Amino acid sequence: MTVTLAQAINRGIHDAMEADDRVLMFGEDVGKLGGVFRVTDTLQETFGTDRVYDTPLAESGIIGTAIGLAMYGFRPVAEMQFDGFAYPAFEQFTSHLAKMRNRSRGRVKLPVTVRIPFGGGIGAVEHHSESPETYWAHTAGLKVVSPGTVADGYAMTRAAIAADDPVIVLEPKRRYWMKDDLELPVTTEPLHKAVVRRPGTDVTVVAYGPMLKTAMEAADAAEEEGWSLEVVDLRSLSPIDTDTLVASLQRTGRMVVVHEAAQSLGPAAEIAARMQQEAFYHLEAPILRATGYDTPYPPAMLEEFWLPDVDRILDRVEEALDY
Repeated sequence: MTVTLAQAINRGIHDAMEADDRVLMFGEDVGKLGGVFRVTDTLQETFGTDRVYDTPLAESGIIGTAIGLAMYGFRPVAEMQFDGFAYPAFEQFTSHLAKMRNRSRGRVKLPVTVRIPFGGGIGAVEHHSESPETYWAHTAGLKVVSPGTVADGYAMTRAAIAADDPVIVLEPKRRYWMKDDLELPVTTEPLHKAVVRRPGTDVTVVAYGPMLKTAMEAADAAEEEGWSLEVVDLRSLSPIDTDTLVASLQRTGRMVVVHEAAQSLGPAAEIAARMQQEAFYHLEAPILRATGYDTPYPPAMLEEFWLPDVDRILDRVEEALDY
């Protein structure tokens, strides 16, 4: 059966709601409309307006409501309609959602899933394309994941909703329409486990979410140059599966980390720091980065120059191999 990423996520939410009547789905236009990307299509028709419903255009209120519902035994799934719209809820994320379980010494669980369509590549207007993962991954108490395959769209959605800690699921909006042939439901690796998507011997390329497909395309192109790239799908930004990354680096001796977020203080910087600490004597070259630039996200007409692409990844691969 051919399934898109959006359909896989939709099925993941549907199956979670069917299995547990404490699961609620809410956000801006997620009900009758089915979300601006149609990810929640038909859910309100199936489960009714008490469990799938629209909220006011108030992101702080959406997350605050999710926190309260979780404290009273529900398992809310809240949608931020676009990545740039999540910032008005920043105080709720960082001061309350991330801290409540720690503040209560574990007595209060917050099984909140926050779905955020993120990243660029769709030609959107300002505030509709952002890469805010560093904010969330830096915030202790939040788990942060990003599916890069259709199967993970389903399985990671189910795992996030089942978790007793708050999980932010960063859904790569430009990949909502990518397809795969599989039968749902499907089980993949544990939620916070990185996966080697393509074995290789020369350079490890680490990516997640929207950049996984680009990294795989770079690995295909690298073959023409006689380079063998190992592609690792990070999947989880908090926590990071350091063991899988170290094992790959030990095989290749070189690593390039790819993400859309700005380079300075981004996820690649943390990964580079961990790799030099854990696998220093296996390094044949510095850990290099192929990322977005240290500027605000550009207007749509410039995003193809701003976003990392196959050429930018291969430039870093060549640089690593030249050492």
